[in-house]
Amino acid sequence: MIFIGIGSNLSSGSGTPAQTCRQALDRLQQQGVRILALSRFYESAPVPVSDQPWFVNAVAALDTDLAAGELLALMHQVEAAFGRQRRVVNEARTLDMDLIDYNGVCQVGPPILPHPRAAERAFVLLPLRELAPDWRDPVSGRSIDDLIAHLPPGQLIRPLDGE
Repeated sequence: MIFIGIGSNLSSGSGTPAQTCRQALDRLQQQGVRILALSRFYESAPVPVSDQPWFVNAVAALDTDLAAGELLALMHQVEAAFGRQRRVVNEARTLDMDLIDYNGVCQVGPPILPHPRAAERAFVLLPLRELAPDWRDPVSGRSIDDLIAHLPPGQLIRPLDGE
C-alpha cells in the first residue's frame, strides 16, 4: 500500500487549509492517481514548535502505476500549483505532501523511503492508524500502536471540528 501525508497551515487561492488539501487530492486523481481511502483531518501544532498557525493534516492511501520518484515529483508539482514555495525548512505553507510509505520499500533515496521522520510524528501516525491499524514501520518493524505510545512529548493534535 502507498500512503501519503497531506497538510497545510496557510490558506491558498483554493480556500482554507482543509479545502486546499481536498483539492490537491482531487488534482492527484486527475493525474491518474487513485485515492483509495482518506483519514479524517486533524489540527496539529507545528513540529518543531513555533508561533506559526496550526496545521490541518490527513493521510491518504492510494494506488498508482507511478514509481516512487515519479509520484513524489507529481506531488511536488501539485504543491507548486497550490502556491507552495520552498524557501526555509519547516516554514508555514499552503500545501505539504509527503510520501510516507511506498509499498513497504526501504531505500536511502532518492526518494528516501519510508519518510525519515514519519515514525516520530503524531500528525502522521494518528491518521495513518485510521487507515492501516496493522501497519508496521518498514525500517524498525515496530507496530503503529507502539510508535504512537512512544512519540516524543508535546505534539499537540486533535480531530478537526466536523470531521
